[in-house]
Amino acid sequence: MSNVQAILDEGIALLNSTHDPVELENVKARYLGKQGALSELLKQLATLPPEQKREHGAVINQAKQAFEAALHSRREAVAAEKLARQLAAEALDVTLPGRGQGGGGLHPVTLTQERMVALFQSMGFDVADGPEIETDWYNFEALNFTPDHPARAMQDTFYVEGGRLLRTHTSPIQIRYMLDNPPPIKIVSPGRVYRVDSDATHSPMFHQMEGVWVAENISFADLKSTLIDFLRRFFDREDLQVRFRPSFFPFTEPSAEVDVLGERGWLEVGGCGVVHPNVLRNVGIDPETHSGFAFGVGIDRFAMLYYGVNDLRLFFDNDLAFLRQFR
Repeated sequence: MSNVQAILDEGIALLNSTHDPVELENVKARYLGKQGALSELLKQLATLPPEQKREHGAVINQAKQAFEAALHSRREAVAAEKLARQLAAEALDVTLPGRGQGGGGLHPVTLTQERMVALFQSMGFDVADGPEIETDWYNFEALNFTPDHPARAMQDTFYVEGGRLLRTHTSPIQIRYMLDNPPPIKIVSPGRVYRVDSDATHSPMFHQMEGVWVAENISFADLKSTLIDFLRRFFDREDLQVRFRPSFFPFTEPSAEVDVLGERGWLEVGGCGVVHPNVLRNVGIDPETHSGFAFGVGIDRFAMLYYGVNDLRLFFDNDLAFLRQFR
């Protein structure tokens, strides 16, 4: 029994060198388990005389209590070490400045649309809106499109269930407005439109602004002066050269393409014309007493020109580094 203290010292030393909770339990089993060193000493008491059993039993029990106390203390120390490591790994330096919240901003296409709308409003135009899912009548038939017109083909237009379609221009807004409001009518209609087209200068979804002015004695001269004034004010160039080239649109007659002169030559920016008599008849306006003009421009195209962007797709890639430039 003289080796009790040696066994106890060895066990406590082993406990103090252990830093893992699982390993601690293994050390406990090594000394207090059924086959443990201190448990074996208790088994040996059976071979001793009664008076020695009490004496040596007391010594062994004191050793067990000392080992259990050391085990409990070491468990707490190991748990504290683990917590300290976890806190160190997850520590936050509260002395660092906060990240803050980045300031948002309007999309460049939205900024362009707001600029365009403000200019037309300053010329007395109201703003009208309408649904993006339309019927064939509002989108094509009322606008004098023939039944076999290519724009009605599925390779040009997105069709949805029930014979409806995604509007290919914002002209249906004009039809709806003219049906509900008598002349004089002077509106612009900005919004999203959809066509089956996609490349560096075209997108399946894009933004368009169309306008119409219907009243008595409205002529092509009124159309030219309105668009020239708008274009020069939009691009902040009083000397901007604008030309009108003869063209064809089902809903206007005569019709023209509108070009502006830039550094690389003439660039098309929109289409226009005098409202076709059939369109006026379709909305209940007498073409003998009233006339008007209509025009359409691409808001995305104007944004590209205004900000110097050469690829339309950049506006819709959601690259924050690109969009932050316009805040």
